[in-house]
Amino acid sequence: MNILAAPQTQTENAVRIVVTEAIGDNLSISCVDGQKVYDQIAAAFHAGKNAIVSFKDAEDITSAFLAEAIGHLYAEFPEEQIESSLRVVDMEEIDADDLKYTIEEVKDYLKDPERWKAAARETFGEYYDE
Repeated sequence: MNILAAPQTQTENAVRIVVTEAIGDNLSISCVDGQKVYDQIAAAFHAGKNAIVSFKDAEDITSAFLAEAIGHLYAEFPEEQIESSLRVVDMEEIDADDLKYTIEEVKDYLKDPERWKAAARETFGEYYDE
């Protein structure tokens, strides 16, 4: 995964998305806010542009937020496009490690969603809602 590589120079073919501006807060916690970031990245990709996502001043970045903002991309776009068109910058090492783990979990889920759903049904029983 090279999306955490050094950012390429800003070009006219790149959209810079500042997470704190996209969500209107420094706390990067909720899936709803992650969806806001995802929507901007997806719009850039659909327009044939690259996306540079800055986590400058973002705090308390959760796995749920990352799964929605970045991981969700793997369900809609080819991995090759994501790897070549997305750069994540200004992220603390601990959050970068969480992002790597989250992406691997999303990819694993997408390989066999039914296995994950079966495990959730077994764990949560009647409280599981797909």
